[in-house]
Amino acid sequence: MTNDQSTNLEKLIQQASQGNAAVQYKLGVSYYKGQGVPQDYVQAVKWYRLAADQGYALAQYNLGLMYDKGQGVPQDDAEAMKWFRLAADQEHAEAQYNLGVMYENGEGVPRDDAQAVKWFRLAADQGVAEAQYNLGKMYETGRGVPQDYVQAMKWYRLAADQGFALAQYNLGVMYDNGQGVSQDYAQAMKWFRLAADQGFALAQYNLGVMYYTGQGVSQDYAQAMKWFRLAADQGYASAQFNLGVAYALGEGVIQDDVQAVKWTRLAADQGYASAQDNLGLMYEIGRGVPQDDAQAHMWFNVAATQGHTTGATNRDLVEKKMTPQQIAQAEELARNWKPKKNR
Repeated sequence: MTNDQSTNLEKLIQQASQGNAAVQYKLGVSYYKGQGVPQDYVQAVKWYRLAADQGYALAQYNLGLMYDKGQGVPQDDAEAMKWFRLAADQEHAEAQYNLGVMYENGEGVPRDDAQAVKWFRLAADQGVAEAQYNLGKMYETGRGVPQDYVQAMKWYRLAADQGFALAQYNLGVMYDNGQGVSQDYAQAMKWFRLAADQGFALAQYNLGVMYYTGQGVSQDYAQAMKWFRLAADQGYASAQFNLGVAYALGEGVIQDDVQAVKWTRLAADQGYASAQDNLGLMYEIGRGVPQDDAQAHMWFNVAATQGHTTGATNRDLVEKKMTPQQIAQAEELARNWKPKKNR
């Protein structure tokens, strides 16, 4: 810290110690971010609290965040609620939104969808995109308000117009399904693309589906594979499964059994039953992997335990070719199998 910085800090502390709430808040921000002082959450809480006790809304909100995250204080949902409410009562929009989230999730208070809607609406009316999205979600699902797809569309659109990817995706879904609006695949494509361009995996997957099926756009397997791959690279199992099928059939990509196995396995590892059944078939016939009836049986069996009827049928068929020892080995593999996330 330079001499000038030290002098400025001393002046701020002097002014804050004299009860200047704005300066107390400013000091709290400085300690929180480590701007001009070493980062120190405990000191940030101290100065936020002094300003908050004087009714300074920004400090009340930030103190609520500290309790919410457990930074500089033990994590405490009830205290977070207390300070968010004080700021929200002064029309602090982000505090209103956070109150809504806590009522929705039952954090620090009993879950109360009607209260969540109340606070989401207050924040949404001030233009908070997350609150507009959440209010749309409440209308779509009929939580805290009567289900109303038209109102859901209204609030999703307001959030989507601010670039909020989840709202853009949900708008796409509603146009795709004709909920609250006439079904319009071109509009669905538009909103999926906007969300997909922000890296939202579900939108990338849905965009791939629309290119694959030719809904709202000319059918284009290569474009479908592009979007499936982007979603698959984020670990989205349905996209990984579709890539596996595409490589197996040579749709939009050069046919490649090894790549088919790779993507099918990634989906199967996450518990995607159809991928598990397909991977079993690949082991049974030795396509892209060495032929292995025990591995085939294991994957068929794992799929079957999820209610996949084809998996159960295939397990019973491959079992007829196996020795009791091989069956026992396969059943042991199935018992020990656990799903895992992958990228």
